[in-house]
Amino acid sequence: MIDIPQWFILSVVVVVALYKVRQSRSTSGKLPLPPSPPGYPIIGNFLDVPVRNMEPAFRDINAKFGEIVYLNACGQPMVVLGSHQAAIDLLEKRSSNYSDRLFSCVASLSGWTWLFSVNSYGAQWRRTRRLFHEYMHPNAVLRYRPIQEREAAKYLLHMLETPKDFLHHGRALFGTITIRVGYGIEVDKEKGTDYLGIAEKAMETFSQLFLPGKYLVESFPIMRFIPYPLPGTQFKRDAADCYAIVRKMRDAPWEAAMNALHEGRGLPSMASGLLERMAHLDGEAAAEEEEFSKNAIASAYAGGADTTLSTLQTFYIAMSSYPEIQKRAQAELEAVVGPHRLPTFADKNDLPYVAALIKECLRWRPVVPLALVHLSIEEDEYKGYRIPARSAVVANPWAYVRDPNLYPDPETFKPERFLKDGKLDPNVQDPTTIIFGYGRRICPGRYFAEGSVYAVVTAILHTMNIEAPRDAHGVSINLKDTVKMTHGVIS
Repeated sequence: MIDIPQWFILSVVVVVALYKVRQSRSTSGKLPLPPSPPGYPIIGNFLDVPVRNMEPAFRDINAKFGEIVYLNACGQPMVVLGSHQAAIDLLEKRSSNYSDRLFSCVASLSGWTWLFSVNSYGAQWRRTRRLFHEYMHPNAVLRYRPIQEREAAKYLLHMLETPKDFLHHGRALFGTITIRVGYGIEVDKEKGTDYLGIAEKAMETFSQLFLPGKYLVESFPIMRFIPYPLPGTQFKRDAADCYAIVRKMRDAPWEAAMNALHEGRGLPSMASGLLERMAHLDGEAAAEEEEFSKNAIASAYAGGADTTLSTLQTFYIAMSSYPEIQKRAQAELEAVVGPHRLPTFADKNDLPYVAALIKECLRWRPVVPLALVHLSIEEDEYKGYRIPARSAVVANPWAYVRDPNLYPDPETFKPERFLKDGKLDPNVQDPTTIIFGYGRRICPGRYFAEGSVYAVVTAILHTMNIEAPRDAHGVSINLKDTVKMTHGVIS
């Protein structure tokens, strides 16, 4: 192997940075760039891009410089959107121009290139999107409701046995539902492979690897040639550490599904439907179709299990912190459902307070506090400012759901903010239009996720009381102030 001197790599990085800065300054057009903090030579605003507590840090940048802020991160243009309306205007209304992703060296090295949400905007991405729509549109998810109701009932039994393991049971619940729908296999009947544990470990790596600004190599791909452990190469160790578990998350359940289907014990699922389409193919076409199918279903699996668990955690914190809200929801369930059965989806329209409670869980602590970065394709104009082509566009759902103009008293958990005259108020911003993303990058499994959350939340409220733990002196611990959100891609 040829040893590349570190000074040579550093020189190339500097040259590339200078070129990018010059290129960004020479872009045609008379419109000014959005307001920006003062920068430094070569690196521009690189030091202004937060790497910790990013959501409040970006909110502070917008509060100081305006609704739309420009950052030059070593020549990479960035645009930080400070309001939900700005995100709607650009990422939703102009989604054809704002649906791409930055190329990620870390994704390539860590094995996450199969994941739909990090793929570039192109033919393969659109093909996967159509597949998700087929299986996850509002009418399609109705077929999964019996599975969600059944698994929610199982969750209650597990909780009766070991209530202290509520998070473990929650992870098993949502993982089991997602694997059953995606792969047609029932986790509790599969022996020898811990699919849920594999997914948990893999998603932990995803949440930490894709923090904006964490690795300099994402701005300077040439750094991937610097040998480890020289400065700036920690990304190599981090990516290598998780590569095997990421691939296993994709491959292991697919192989189990194929074995079950060939043995005649596979259940109807996304995998069984895709296998039928592959039946008439052979050779390279069959291999390509299998790879596509494997990637698509694993993407659905990755997007479903961990995010819904985060919402369940928020629910427990809220109910233990606001017992009067819990009692009101329980009273509504008692009046509608009665004492002799569990709630079902048939009750949903008659439970407006419970619906408002779930919306508030999604708003109060959003599962994806900082959206994955969008990338503009062409140069654009917004409110008199120029947005350069290939700009990294940052949306901040964490800040939007705390906007007092949308949600007065935003830090308080208040389901009633979504109600008027005992019904859901359509004039109040639905938080699902914020926390599930924007435009063509909106979460395709959002209706499925909402169904799983409804099934378990109503089952818990109708059968159990949730109380905060007590300290050594018997005093209730205030979870809403002591349990903090994590600041990864998934909170």
